[in-house]
Amino acid sequence: MKRYAPLGILVVLILVVWFWVSPPRFWLNMTKRVAPSPEVGAQLVEKYGCRGCHTIGGQGAILAPNLDQVVRRNKEEDPAFVTLRLWLRDPTAVKPNTAMPNFKLSDTEIEAILQYLQTQAEQAAE
Repeated sequence: MKRYAPLGILVVLILVVWFWVSPPRFWLNMTKRVAPSPEVGAQLVEKYGCRGCHTIGGQGAILAPNLDQVVRRNKEEDPAFVTLRLWLRDPTAVKPNTAMPNFKLSDTEIEAILQYLQTQAEQAAE
């Protein structure tokens, strides 16, 4: 038994590093589950500092695309916001050399952010 202990420790260590560096989607969805709503999306936008690069609801920086415009454009082309959903899920999968960090968002966090962006775009259009 003692002979296999280092191997077991190594396996556990590898799993811990893998889940920390590049957590699988099922793990993110289990550990970062939220109730999707515009209010939760607003909290997540603040938590992840999205306005540090993006303009949302007329506020924020202009270093990256204005998300009000992106949401409006995607709404007309694709009501499911497929492109934006992919960006939020894994930015480097959409554009390998992007400056946008991967926040390792769960699917419910993504839905909450999309709901918030939609409400902000609708308010800006009024």
